[in-house]
Amino acid sequence: MFALVDVNNFYVSAERVFNPKLEGRCVVVLSNNDGCVVARSAEVKALGVAMGGPWFKLKDLARKHNIIALSSNYALYADMSNRVMNVLGEFSARQEIYSIDECFLDLEGMPVDFTQYGHKIRGRILQWLGLPVCVGFAPTKTLAKLANHVAKKRVEYGGVCDLTALSAPQMDVLLGSIEVGEVWGVGRKLNVHLQQGGITTVRQLRDFDIHRLRNRFGVVMERIVRELRGEPCLELVDVVPPRQQIISSRSFGQSVTELEDLLEAVSAYMTTAAEKLRGQGSVAGSVHVYILTNEHKPQEPQYSRGITLALRKPTDDTMQLVAAAHAGLRRIYRRGFHYKKAGVMLAEIAPAGVMQHELFAEPAPDEKSARLMAVMDDINARMGKQVLHLASNGVAQSWQMNRGNVSPAYTTLWEALPVVA
Repeated sequence: MFALVDVNNFYVSAERVFNPKLEGRCVVVLSNNDGCVVARSAEVKALGVAMGGPWFKLKDLARKHNIIALSSNYALYADMSNRVMNVLGEFSARQEIYSIDECFLDLEGMPVDFTQYGHKIRGRILQWLGLPVCVGFAPTKTLAKLANHVAKKRVEYGGVCDLTALSAPQMDVLLGSIEVGEVWGVGRKLNVHLQQGGITTVRQLRDFDIHRLRNRFGVVMERIVRELRGEPCLELVDVVPPRQQIISSRSFGQSVTELEDLLEAVSAYMTTAAEKLRGQGSVAGSVHVYILTNEHKPQEPQYSRGITLALRKPTDDTMQLVAAAHAGLRRIYRRGFHYKKAGVMLAEIAPAGVMQHELFAEPAPDEKSARLMAVMDDINARMGKQVLHLASNGVAQSWQMNRGNVSPAYTTLWEALPVVA
């Protein structure tokens, strides 16, 4: 038995926890550089504002309906997500954190009324964290995702849907009323093919000839259909496998022309990537760095270039990784262009514990590096992101992305704590 718990309108809801004046108001959260809509309140969704819509095209609508636009506050969202997952961990011995605002729980063998249990979960998170969630229960992960969709979209369920409590006829009616595109794993292109084939509802997909579907769409589709029929094909993932590539990149708040500014940006991005690398206990064998101009300004000269450098030996040392990225950047940089974005990627990632050392190399430098990186990570974890960083990251950072209306980091910075007068 699986449960899927999902925070409603997560970014907006996290903002409302610390700013109650946003309750009931039209609110959107914007992407990096305040470019596109990445989160919408229910009030904004009712206006027909699409996810990913460019903010500059919505200015007239925003003035008409007093839409409040907030810059993304990823420090706040990440911390609130961690708190949600910690609370959910008390409701099951096994959990799979599927995304920043979604979590699967394994409830196999638990002698509880799942509807009541779902309301208990909702009440706990709302009381402790101030966040609204919906809960879906089902015997498979695909059905649990569908149950969560029903709990969120249909008010009569009160935020909790247990599909095992429905009779077979009730289940047929419910699945017959849900569009096939709502099924987990049915993407936009696959949805089009299914619609063209006459499969428009979840019930039709569930009841279709499974062998014909496999021959047409492959084994993944067969698993989806079997899951819709209540046959578990997807196990709970207790431990997320280490990433084989780590990418860190941002668009600049304003065009960058000087090499010195690009070096600062690449250093900051690599610092972030290296922290993630050490966080999963890995080392990288190669570094890729790239820069590009703004393709949306065709009147300006265009240039984009990237380069991959193999490291002499795999490492997780920020200083060594930054040095390699800087060497690559100097090779691809060309003066006279207005650069809009830069990024780095770590590849050839392997577990640090099985790293192959050079035959005649002294181990002392690696041990010293490991201690230094551990101290840096510990201080940053306790005091705030990149409180301690390389000087090459710069201070002024004129290349930083635009975040004109970002809320305080209420939960991760002492100076940002809310004050009650």
